Amino acid sequence: MIEKARAAQKAFESYDQAGVDAIVKAIAKVVYDNAEELARDAVGETTMGVYEDKVAKNKGKSKVIWNNLKDKKSVGIIDRDEKEGLVFVAKPKGVIGAVTPTTNPVVTPMCNAMFALKGRNAIIIAPHPRAKKVSNKTVQMMSDAIEKIGGPANLIQCIVEPSIPLTSDLMGAVDVLIATGGPAMVTAAYSSGRPSFGVGAGNVQVIIDRNINYQEAAAKVIAGRKFDNGIICSGEQSIIAPVEEFDNIIDAFKAEGAHYIEDQADVEKFRSVLFEDGHIAKDAVGQSVEIIAKMAGVEIAENSKIIILRSDDTDGDLLRKEKMCPVMVAFKYDKFEDGVEIAKQNLLIEGAGHSTAIHSNNKENIDYAGVTLPVSRLVVNAPSSTTAGGSLINGFAPTTTLGCGSWGNNSISENLDYKHLINVSRIGFVQDKEVPTDEQIWS
Repeated sequence: MIEKARAAQKAFESYDQAGVDAIVKAIAKVVYDNAEELARDAVGETTMGVYEDKVAKNKGKSKVIWNNLKDKKSVGIIDRDEKEGLVFVAKPKGVIGAVTPTTNPVVTPMCNAMFALKGRNAIIIAPHPRAKKVSNKTVQMMSDAIEKIGGPANLIQCIVEPSIPLTSDLMGAVDVLIATGGPAMVTAAYSSGRPSFGVGAGNVQVIIDRNINYQEAAAKVIAGRKFDNGIICSGEQSIIAPVEEFDNIIDAFKAEGAHYIEDQADVEKFRSVLFEDGHIAKDAVGQSVEIIAKMAGVEIAENSKIIILRSDDTDGDLLRKEKMCPVMVAFKYDKFEDGVEIAKQNLLIEGAGHSTAIHSNNKENIDYAGVTLPVSRLVVNAPSSTTAGGSLINGFAPTTTLGCGSWGNNSISENLDYKHLINVSRIGFVQDKEVPTDEQIWS
């Protein structure tokens, strides 16, 4: 596979920008056009998530990423800085290896392939074993789309029968790695000796400010939390609300379809089924509200969209960690700064470097949260789950790989983009500048 990838990449390196973009568009469009079939396959194979949401994700990610990439230069001279006398030249990195998760078996291979091919690289996908069929199918569809427009064969390949040894071999043989998965996989990528881009754990805190429309905020939070049964890393996890408005805010969430549980005996039942040995229980990941409630042995209202659990424990409660299902935990704060501190402490337990959402009309409070919290993204007045990874209505780079900086043991604190998968040569010219004296420099 490596030999085939290197041959394909060498042929692809001679393509101009139009030729590159035609191929990138083709692989996005084939996922968009087959969104329903691939969503059905993903749910069937992984038994996680929601079919309708996966359709929306397949269509949404393919079009928003292509919309972001189509006008970007990635071949040859991509920029000139006349003031500084610099010319920037984009060049490929070679063969990219990408480890992809069971939670996003279609859009993550597609996204990584789009970024890799935008830079005239080749890519080999190592899918999660629980999603190998749908990931391979996705890659085959993309490869066929490239072939139809006369592109090189083997630009995108996928390991048919993934295993730890094969993934390790891949990590040691490629030029650059993208690891989208659990901490162990990311650590292995960084230990491979190859330049690597990984992700950190998600645990998105939601800060509800005073003097806002609580109904609108509740609707956005619930939309984010329930999307694809909560398996997205940027999905909302905790509600942090002002103490004097807490009941009103919970009422707003109830009106939007949340089932609120305050009784600590019932809360403990959920805690015991959601976590195993301090980590999210695999049987709970991506499951519906009804299944989670049944696992806990607690009756909930019919047609509930999410479950909210009340917790007064701000020290070591497992519920403060990431819950990859439609369950949230609620906290109260006095001063706004106290709410930010609760969010920060929760992030330091798990999820540092990832994202936080805030619903606020107070610019000073928004700035304070952005300055104070150890996150790479602060989502303002929007569902974090569907916008932190980039959207048509914000400036985050559209992606499925959200870097978490040094907080999350990652090399980038932004959304992975095509620019991370190109080398840039700089041509530097001597400038007609007045050279400052030592006295001027040190004054």
